[in-house]
Amino acid sequence: MLHECFAQQGHHRDRSRRAGYGMGDNAAAACQLGWRRAGETIDMSYRIRRFRPADRDAMLAFAESLPEHDLLFLGRDLRHPRVIDAWQVAIEEGWIDSLVAEDDGEFVGTAALVRDPLGWSAHVGEIRLLVAPTKRGAGLGRDLLEAILAVAPERGVEKLTAQMTPDQIGSVMLFESLGFRAEALLKNHVRDRDGKPHDLAILAQDVVSLVGTRASDL
Repeated sequence: MLHECFAQQGHHRDRSRRAGYGMGDNAAAACQLGWRRAGETIDMSYRIRRFRPADRDAMLAFAESLPEHDLLFLGRDLRHPRVIDAWQVAIEEGWIDSLVAEDDGEFVGTAALVRDPLGWSAHVGEIRLLVAPTKRGAGLGRDLLEAILAVAPERGVEKLTAQMTPDQIGSVMLFESLGFRAEALLKNHVRDRDGKPHDLAILAQDVVSLVGTRASDL
């Protein structure tokens, strides 16, 4: 588990606060880890930081590397340059907080908190999490998720939601481990490029409860 990387900094559940996640544009953390899988030692290092305008091409390359099924919950296809351009505008206007994880100059994961300050649900934030298939199961997704969760209270968000297809078992388990619970299942809500329909699950978490739980674990 990734808490080994932060053993010298204190309790691993406190790593997002100690690393400064969400605390301004320079917020970032670096971590190196070796772990064993089927008798093999794998070394992985990555740095989590905020998305920058210069990251446009790297984000497009990352999106292209993902299976299409991973992108169905996003609402828009992240592989289109115009979608990335609109994403950058929303970041500049303060509607989106976007974090990226990079390993040796390449993106291996992203997390975002998406809000609509002008809507009737301005108190709600949607979390979007993507991790490269080759980096799953090692804690990167949890680190990204905890990093973006630390941003929510700063933005005045009271409720968090996350969308995913029900067969994304790893994602469902990750969010549920941090207190998210299923609120709705939308049948045949998204279609892939071949026109095949897929269900969409919506999980949610109360920010006040989340902050209280995290504080009690410190």
